Amino acid sequence: MQIIQFHPGDRKQQKDFIEFPFKLYQDTPQWVPPFRMGMRKLFKPDYPFFAYGEAGFFLALDENGNVLGRLAAANNYRYNDFHESKTAFFYYFETVNDLSVAQGLFNHAFEWVKDQGLNHVLGPKGFTVLDGFGMLVKGFEHQPAFGQPYNLDYYPELVEALGFTKVKDIFTSRMDRSTQWPEKILKAAKLVEKRMGFYAPELKTKSELKKVINDFKRLYNDSLAVPAGNPPITDEDMEIMVSQLLWIADPRLVKLIYKDGKAVGWILAYPDIGAALQRTKGRLFPLGWLQILLESKRSHWIDLNGIGIIEEYQRFGGTAVLYNEIYKSVMSFDQYDYAELLQMREENMKILMEAANLDLDFHKMHRLYEKHL
Repeated sequence: MQIIQFHPGDRKQQKDFIEFPFKLYQDTPQWVPPFRMGMRKLFKPDYPFFAYGEAGFFLALDENGNVLGRLAAANNYRYNDFHESKTAFFYYFETVNDLSVAQGLFNHAFEWVKDQGLNHVLGPKGFTVLDGFGMLVKGFEHQPAFGQPYNLDYYPELVEALGFTKVKDIFTSRMDRSTQWPEKILKAAKLVEKRMGFYAPELKTKSELKKVINDFKRLYNDSLAVPAGNPPITDEDMEIMVSQLLWIADPRLVKLIYKDGKAVGWILAYPDIGAALQRTKGRLFPLGWLQILLESKRSHWIDLNGIGIIEEYQRFGGTAVLYNEIYKSVMSFDQYDYAELLQMREENMKILMEAANLDLDFHKMHRLYEKHL
């Protein structure tokens, strides 16, 4: 076995890095491939991450040059400046079920991390705040939501054998038309809306959605970035999110809660397109884009990939208003039968407790790991 670190501009090794999961998961029906085009952008010098970070890319090869595993490590300057830390992220970890392969990949990555002047490794955590995070430790039988990490069931055992320990768990729950919504939440939402003057206008077109993008950016930074351990989102990161989601968005599912003309809460939701990505194997061309667009119009699955309300309004019942808007999203449109509330952090017990009152099924769990060097 040979471990190599390759230059991002090496086209052959780029392809090996991108294609390996397609071979590894070929007999795993749950796996949803990424956009191949999006993965290729990762290796371009103008990828937004490289304006504020560096990355090392590693491959494990057998004696015939076949890929056995891959790994990326990242030094995010903005993250480390924000936290006054010396942390590297690991991400894009994929491997055959062989501890020596995982050990070889991580040992080379650890040397890269030390050369960067860092002494702490955290992950799986993507290069940007828009990437997924955590390693799946429960719910392997379920298809992941679009953009949500999925891995084989032996991965946690491998990284724990390498000395990684748990930082936190992140939960994903499912709700559908049979979910019992406590009447007290729906009544409380109406009372709070009336007393506090909250309102959530319905967005009907993508043009209307584009006009509120800056409100989303500000709300993310005010209500979610710091609690999630991220520095504020940049304009470039926001542009990536918009380009990824706007063309598949159903504007009716995206909610902004206002008070006195100021946005104070938000729900980011969109139709899940994973089934189309499985059919097209992550390709947009020649007709993959059409498959994905059609799937966004007929999908019965909603991904709720972020909810938040700025702190000063949480104690005034704003969370009840958020859940009321989720209820309306799941129950009001004939196209959708169920929704997944993605990756709620373990430490956010207030939301978890309120969600538990909704009789939700916490069917997936991801785990964030760390190792000190």
